[in-house]
Amino acid sequence: MLRHLSIRNFVIVTSLDIEFGQGFTVFSGETGAGKSILIDALALVLGARSDSAVVRTGQGRADITANLDVHEGAVQWLTKHAFYDGGGHVILRRVITANGRSRAFINGAVATLSELRDIGGMLVDIYGQHAHQLLMRGDAQRELFDAHAGLKFLAEDVARAWRSLRDAVAAAQTAEERKGEMQLERERLMWQFAELEKLAPQPGEWDKISIEHDQLAHAANLIDGVQSALGILSTSDNAIVMQLSAIIAQLRSLAKIDSTLNDALSTLEPAEIQLQEAAYSLTHYAQRLELEPARFAQIETRLDALYSTARKFRIQPDALPDELLARRTQLQTLDLAADIDALRSARECAEQAYTLLAKRLSKARIKAAKRLSAAVTGWMQDLSMSGGRFEVTLELLPVGGQHGLEQVEFRVASHAGMRLQPIEKVASGGELARISLALSVILSTASLTPTLIFDEVDSGISGAVAEVVGRLLSQLGQIRQVLCVTHLPQVASRGEHHFNVAKFADSQDEACIKVTVLDYAIRVEEIARMLGGIEITEITRKHAKEMLAA
Repeated sequence: MLRHLSIRNFVIVTSLDIEFGQGFTVFSGETGAGKSILIDALALVLGARSDSAVVRTGQGRADITANLDVHEGAVQWLTKHAFYDGGGHVILRRVITANGRSRAFINGAVATLSELRDIGGMLVDIYGQHAHQLLMRGDAQRELFDAHAGLKFLAEDVARAWRSLRDAVAAAQTAEERKGEMQLERERLMWQFAELEKLAPQPGEWDKISIEHDQLAHAANLIDGVQSALGILSTSDNAIVMQLSAIIAQLRSLAKIDSTLNDALSTLEPAEIQLQEAAYSLTHYAQRLELEPARFAQIETRLDALYSTARKFRIQPDALPDELLARRTQLQTLDLAADIDALRSARECAEQAYTLLAKRLSKARIKAAKRLSAAVTGWMQDLSMSGGRFEVTLELLPVGGQHGLEQVEFRVASHAGMRLQPIEKVASGGELARISLALSVILSTASLTPTLIFDEVDSGISGAVAEVVGRLLSQLGQIRQVLCVTHLPQVASRGEHHFNVAKFADSQDEACIKVTVLDYAIRVEEIARMLGGIEITEITRKHAKEMLAA
């Protein structure tokens, strides 16, 4: 459940901290006071999309933090993604900057927006005030129905299987249509692959033999140069090493007379060692150098072959190994694409897999349609639609599609004696709102989400229906944490906790929001205001007390 919500510099909110309790909590206030802004802020911290417009004017960023208890499934998810730090709760945070950038955090660690949505969806469900408008769309009806029936993942499997079938059908059709063209392409690739395979270029070969070629081409110069350096350094009569050794021996004798010469000796002695090491290194190098005309000719031939082939393929010589691998891969891909029998077999397998999953989905949908139809029909009787009926119709399609073998359609008869028709054609705005509310409550009852938020889902209803809705949400609050933004006193009076949202002007004459926890006396005044409007009378106060007492 939601424990705490902290909002900073969001729209017209400067700074706001709200503590939440269990059960049924209501938010009320004048129209335009900013009640839904709180829901918008919570939606953002649960992973909804945002832009810079949510940042309060003149501020650098908006900052929203929510502290929620977690159930076992959420703990498993947090642990799997290395976000859980114990304690049975999670802290979600969202920061949106004035330049439109957004950052997300889970328990203080940086998270992606997708991760925020994943964990948020496990903990909170939000039913918006315009949810009933979705009932006008066929795709929304199908998604709502599958979600209620627990068929979301099976429907996604069916969609994936349909895409695989579509691709398999397209591949087989393409192979049949382009059979001749693909044969010509294969012959061209085979010729190129054969030439490259015969050459057999190796990774790094070009650089390696280029260096060896340079060494062999200049072998004579290298030999002469190294021998000359060795003569000057150590093998001639006046070699530097011999002269330096004589100088050091003379200074050692003189240092016995004057110790200040030891400084010069300490500099010259390491130099003698380094010169000797250089002489040893050059001697070793000279021993390895020899003229190899046969190897030189072999290297030149290989370089010429690599260079000529690279020019033919219009690439650099060092790219030839990659080109060979690419041609091999292209041939394998083309062979697969041209194997019509294999493609037909793959198409049949994809069709069988799709049909199996789609039939499983259809069977589950038939059962779920009966349950949901009966449940919503039952709620319609309580919501002043006596005699009305609701039915989930599954119309078989001529050809199966991405969403299964049937089309899902909601049909309704608003009153007794009316025939069932598509919901978007016969239901009024108020009827849509009531049916949507019934669906929301049924869905939330089936869901494992611990916190349910209803944002003015009671719009479009009043009177006795509003009283039923209030009782309905109150009953739901006994098993879940329910938060509801409402303008109906019949609903507000049912809340265990009541917050009032008000808009006011700060010292800079800028709009701000204030949220107040109402005690009994102030709550009577708020319910009376919702009942009677601007002028509150003793009669409306009495009525408010009666509603709260009920």
